[in-house]
Amino acid sequence: MTVSLIAAQFLSGLTTAMFLFLIASGLSLVFGVMRVLNFAHGSFYMIGAYMAWQVVHWMRPEGESFWLAVLAAGAGVAVLGGVVERLLLRHLYGLEELYQLLFTYALVLILGDAAKFIWGTGQLSVRPPPVLDGQFVFPGVTLPYYNLFIMLIGPAIAIAGWLVLSRSSAGRLLRAASYDREMLSALGGNVGLLYTGMFVASSFLAGLAGALITPMESIVPGMDVQVIVQAFIVIVIGGLGSFWGTFWGAVIYGQALSFGILIFPEFSLFSVFALMAAVLMIRPWGLFGRPIR
Repeated sequence: MTVSLIAAQFLSGLTTAMFLFLIASGLSLVFGVMRVLNFAHGSFYMIGAYMAWQVVHWMRPEGESFWLAVLAAGAGVAVLGGVVERLLLRHLYGLEELYQLLFTYALVLILGDAAKFIWGTGQLSVRPPPVLDGQFVFPGVTLPYYNLFIMLIGPAIAIAGWLVLSRSSAGRLLRAASYDREMLSALGGNVGLLYTGMFVASSFLAGLAGALITPMESIVPGMDVQVIVQAFIVIVIGGLGSFWGTFWGAVIYGQALSFGILIFPEFSLFSVFALMAAVLMIRPWGLFGRPIR
């Protein structure tokens, strides 16, 4: 247990945390404002990864088209999310969460089969852009440029999201809708458009995260189910509907998993689930959440 080993594990956990924050932030916001448990959020993440690979595959050279692929994947998944919300999910507002969960799980099955039909079942990958293809070398620690980029983009999106929610008129409307959407509608607020915009933004974050993961992980069917479980653990720890709770929940999850692998390699996943269970016993609404009445 050396200082360099601890630093390497910390940086690895921070990289994992920022990826999970990109995914879980949209999921948490949708629940906080719309009270929708979107189990298909992981499928949007998977579709974003496949879209990014497709754009890179179409365009050459591969490294130069990476950033365009990331933006195209985020925009494409945002459009998909808007269509799903306008045509399908809107009819389930006001019903019990069980119906929403069953519907979004059906979307998981549909989108999973659609991805297999279009892209097959093989492993796909994308090279990182040339500007981020190197690495920093510290005494005892090697940090790829791409990992550093992910560590920076996570807090940047967190600060941008906080500014939008707390300092803009759209953020005030979102907070009002989370407390009483009927009153907001009676006062002239366009709740339907607000919900669509929130779902589109959430889907964009999922597609963006899926595109950004492609240089680090293989694109395979089933990656959606794995990541949605991790995202739900993050928002349970941080608190459902809490934006900053999601950020710190992701940090806690990433560090618990990273150091769990170091200290208890056979029980690394157990350490994360044990942490979630402890949070549920002490604060069922999460570390930074509030009780739902």
